[in-house]
Amino acid sequence: MNHHHRKTLHALFAHPMSSNINFKKVLSLLEEAGAEVDNKTGNRIGVKLSGHSVAFAHVQHELPKEEIVQVRRLLASCGFTPEKFPL
Repeated sequence: MNHHHRKTLHALFAHPMSSNINFKKVLSLLEEAGAEVDNKTGNRIGVKLSGHSVAFAHVQHELPKEEIVQVRRLLASCGFTPEKFPL
């Protein structure tokens, strides 16, 4: 995992929650983690990682806070936490 991916991971788990996390950077992080990303109908993106799956609304820029929470849960359940990948 390169520095950019680790920075995105730390931003996802930051407290207070950041409201300007770029959607493309999150997708890049998920793909680097080994996730399968596919486009679904209705402007949705499906993500499968280590047996867990979730769907996100495809946004142009920043992720909404509700989806940041979903990404956090997905990454944490698969063992991708900031403690495991320090900056």
